[in-house]
Amino acid sequence: MSLTVSPIRVERKENEFDLFDTISKSIEKKEYSIKEGDVIVISSKFVSNAQGRLLELDSVRTSNQSNVLSKKFRIKPQFAEVIIRESDKIFGGISGFVISSSDNILAPNAGIDKSNAKKGKVILYPFNSYLVAEQLRRKFFLKYLIHVGIIIVDSRLMPSRVGTTGVAIACSGIEPVLDMRSQKDLEGNPLKVTFQAVVDNLASIANHKMGEGSESQPIAIVRDSGAKLTDRKIKPNEVAVSHEQCVYVRGLKNA
Repeated sequence: MSLTVSPIRVERKENEFDLFDTISKSIEKKEYSIKEGDVIVISSKFVSNAQGRLLELDSVRTSNQSNVLSKKFRIKPQFAEVIIRESDKIFGGISGFVISSSDNILAPNAGIDKSNAKKGKVILYPFNSYLVAEQLRRKFFLKYLIHVGIIIVDSRLMPSRVGTTGVAIACSGIEPVLDMRSQKDLEGNPLKVTFQAVVDNLASIANHKMGEGSESQPIAIVRDSGAKLTDRKIKPNEVAVSHEQCVYVRGLKNA
């Protein structure tokens, strides 16, 4: 069977809402039945909206650190303050962008987004995204008695590439990485360090169909992906490497 992606349109929400209830009803409204082995991909911004993770920038109190960051990278002091609060680590930046890590994901401005938010507000990354994914997986099983994978996706810029692609910021019920070490390439050479980023690949595929503008399609059902589902709890460190192991971060440090 060939892999298919079915985006699900959802009515826009203004306030906090029940995430599972909204997702399940939106799928049912489209008269789309979820099947065993499906992978449900959900926009991180949609999750953030459900949690009320929208912030009015003018309400943010700045600090000496954010004022320094603001001047250095020419961004609003309030925006700089939010970046500091949301970042695991700040590496540097350019005018308008601070390169930082948030939830172990290297991204401009700690993944904070102004798009699809009302003027003066920003959307933060979801809170406890791996727990959210795990709870959704369990609720789908309890309601439909089927095993599904859950991926929470965000858009990111790739180094030296034009445009954005999808990245999984959390997942549940699906093995996130395929270890291909000891397998052989076309020439018969053993693969020594190759891991396939399963959830990131599926996140990108779904993100392409979901869109990033006014489509209002924050959910996609990926079917016949060939991904391995699991009941074990996925840990965040299974899809991330430390900054000391990242070839981009190490390479730039040593430049």
